Amino acid sequence: QVQLVESGGGLVQAGGSLRLSCAASGTIFSINHMDWYRQFPGKQRELVAGITRGGTTYYADSVKGRFTISRDNAKNTLYLQMNSLKPEDTAVYYCNAEVVSVIPPVGNYWGQGTRVTVSS
Repeated sequence: QVQLVESGGGLVQAGGSLRLSCAASGTIFSINHMDWYRQFPGKQRELVAGITRGGTTYYADSVKGRFTISRDNAKNTLYLQMNSLKPEDTAVYYCNAEVVSVIPPVGNYWGQGTRVTVSS
């Protein structure tokens, strides 16, 4: 069984910073792409940023230049450094990963979410 656990959310003033973490645990052979999504109330989840196993990154236009995604393959951990936060970044942030394991051989997993609130 593979689990993803996010941490690092909280309340911050506009212009501030937060660092989210997502730790994967269980029987893991490797992790392919890892992504951060966010969900606004009443909306579908949207992709914020992603990173391949080799380190190629991609970002939503709304966060380019402010957010940085990174990963530690040895620790099976994903990070999101969020700077210059805006009130419109307020959302629940979810980690997503494609994990190579035993059963299923390749599975897509979600964390439970961590709430980020940016006050004006």
